[in-house]
Amino acid sequence: MRIELDEPKCVAAGQCVMVAPDVFDQRDEDGVAIVLDAEPGPEQEDEVREAAAVCPAAAIKLVER
Repeated sequence: MRIELDEPKCVAAGQCVMVAPDVFDQRDEDGVAIVLDAEPGPEQEDEVREAAAVCPAAAIKLVER
């Protein structure tokens, strides 16, 4: 899978970082999410799916390969 983040939609809630800290982080200046690994391995897929599901702004899109 590939992760696409719609930064303008991000509300800096940090839910993705709490669920998948190896894949997501937040910018220091405004808290907007950043993707650390746009193509995570299979061992991280469950966390990434949960992060996308709990995102309050629906800013995380998962593209299946």
